[in-house]
Amino acid sequence: MSYNTFGRVFRFTTWGESHGPAIGAVVDGCPPGLALSETEVQPFLDKRRPGQSRFTTQRQEPDQVRILSGVFDGKTTGTPISLMIENVDQRSKDYSEVANAYRPGHADYAYDAKYGFRDYRGGGRSSARETASRVAAGAVARLVIPEVRIRAWVEQIGHSPILYSRFDETEIDNNAFFSPDATAATEWERLVDAARKDGSSLGAVVVCEAYGVPAGWGAPLYAKLDSELAAAMMSINAVKGVEIGDGFAAALATGEGNADPMRPGEDGPEFLANHAGGIAGGISTGQPVRVRVAFKPTSSILTPVETIGRDGEATEIRTKGRHDPCVGIRGVPVVEAMMALVLADQKLLHRAQIG
Repeated sequence: MSYNTFGRVFRFTTWGESHGPAIGAVVDGCPPGLALSETEVQPFLDKRRPGQSRFTTQRQEPDQVRILSGVFDGKTTGTPISLMIENVDQRSKDYSEVANAYRPGHADYAYDAKYGFRDYRGGGRSSARETASRVAAGAVARLVIPEVRIRAWVEQIGHSPILYSRFDETEIDNNAFFSPDATAATEWERLVDAARKDGSSLGAVVVCEAYGVPAGWGAPLYAKLDSELAAAMMSINAVKGVEIGDGFAAALATGEGNADPMRPGEDGPEFLANHAGGIAGGISTGQPVRVRVAFKPTSSILTPVETIGRDGEATEIRTKGRHDPCVGIRGVPVVEAMMALVLADQKLLHRAQIG
């Protein structure tokens, strides 16, 4: 059985390969009557689109979305919404060496071990190209949760973090790195340029916060809001770590230091801290929902790396082609999309149970 679907009530399935004719998503469970056209989806795809700066892959894809079903007279009908994005700039010849040898750190060997066959052109389904489908589906999910505002940014590239004392949300869309710290963005230009010129790559940390999530979304055990978020974020290509709230830092705190004290407020409790990341017992508290996501360095690099071929013999490989020197940069809109998809699903689950 193959798992290409995510969600419980608000569900989406992605399809297609990196070097196939198209990729896309089918969104099911979307309520009827929501205004939807390509213009609501396209801005989010434009944020993720490759080739917009020298710090990302130079593959030139317009990522123009087409809505094939589920919309009539500009409104969702309650039936499956099919979204399609054509691939127009494949260079499959760049992957001729990958056909016979495995890229360490990539999914090449694991796919071969599982299926005995793989689409080596760009990695097939394991390519980050698949995330465009998620971003399109996430744009639909945002229509279900108009009360929620979602914002993500890059917090760190390599060993270079932002300083929160310089945090300016208006800066996030003013640079190629989605950085809220203009000074850090300048430093990252040097770091990413150097990695690209060396034929190497860098990892990154992305932070995402959702504001306006009401208290009560989620479930106590097997549909916890934080476990659903963790699963969603870990499903993104190249993600190797997820933290909710303080995450691993909570293990270093005391009970009183990790608590989120409350006092009476005009519209319910007023929290004095948010170490829990807006989730307690698997259920939202009404505070901002916060998640940190660690992206590994891109595995497709020009630096030669020891590996084996499909014949089992030792060799080395360097991956030609156009690859992100830091895949975490374009991970920002993908993380936002997965946050939206989880929250839309949890809102509808909550409504189904509570009314």
